[in-house]
Amino acid sequence: MRLLVLGGTGFVGGAVVAEAVRRDWSVTVFNRGLHGTAPEGVHRLRGDRTAGDGLAALSGAEWDLVVDTWDGAPRGVGDAARALVDRVGHYAYVSSGSVYAHPLPSGAGEEAPVVDAAPDADDGDYPHNKAGGERAAVQVFGDRALLVRAGLILGPGEDIGRLPWWLHRVARGGDVLAPGPADLPVQYVDVRDLAAWTLDRAAAGVGGAFNVISRSGHTTMGELLAAAVAVTGSDARLRWTDPEPILAAGVVPWNDLPIWVPPGHEYRWLQERGVDKAYAAGLTCRPVTETVADTWSWLRRVGSVPQRAGRPARAPVGLDPEREAALLAAHHPA
Repeated sequence: MRLLVLGGTGFVGGAVVAEAVRRDWSVTVFNRGLHGTAPEGVHRLRGDRTAGDGLAALSGAEWDLVVDTWDGAPRGVGDAARALVDRVGHYAYVSSGSVYAHPLPSGAGEEAPVVDAAPDADDGDYPHNKAGGERAAVQVFGDRALLVRAGLILGPGEDIGRLPWWLHRVARGGDVLAPGPADLPVQYVDVRDLAAWTLDRAAAGVGGAFNVISRSGHTTMGELLAAAVAVTGSDARLRWTDPEPILAAGVVPWNDLPIWVPPGHEYRWLQERGVDKAYAAGLTCRPVTETVADTWSWLRRVGSVPQRAGRPARAPVGLDPEREAALLAAHHPA
């Protein structure tokens, strides 16, 4: 199988390349060459899709399928798709659950409405860029476009730092503010499972939109943090705390306490999307213990969360230690 990855050195793109190499596919990556490396044997093409002639390196060759992880302006997806439409069999665009219009009911599937976004837009926020990118891919490739609506993505290589923050915090030990309830369902996908499913379905010629993420409750906050304690060998003591005092203190779910979205929160839908379609199409998700252990092994090897490939820097996630200490003192006095 001949695969072209547009990008290929970041979190998701890197996992796609690694999985394709594992399958002994012929792999080409196209990027600006400013970030990261590609495994031995991967063919590298250089270019910048935002430049006037930035796609010239793609001329002449043919591939069976392309995977595109672009999250910039939708026009970038459309330009790449038009450049490849006669020389690529299938176009897989890694999108996001962020494309859905709010409010989104619990359990909503791919039929839910998405934000109104133009496929030829030159700028936009993340939801509109991804929604416009979807429209651009479908506009050019039609039924040959696979739209991979990922959710929370965890695993080795994570470049936002949600799970790494928890691992580093637990590794420091002592009392750890654990946001409750402990049995709160968590919905996510390991980047390696995302990559494998995407390649399987694209190679099979499957088109359309899929919520590619585990079932809600694939794990819980309690299971995830317990796994972090186990793999780090820490003496950390998880101090489970009800959501109400945490929220009253101004702590922001998802950002200050990564992964956690409490019951009743306006963004709880991030952990409760319908996934029957993806599972029917072969999605399998590995145990949380494996994701946590492998992320910790990778993190110990690299030392810190990598820069996001080709993307603007994000504000770091995670609760300030002084704020955590104040909450622990107030609700779990010694």
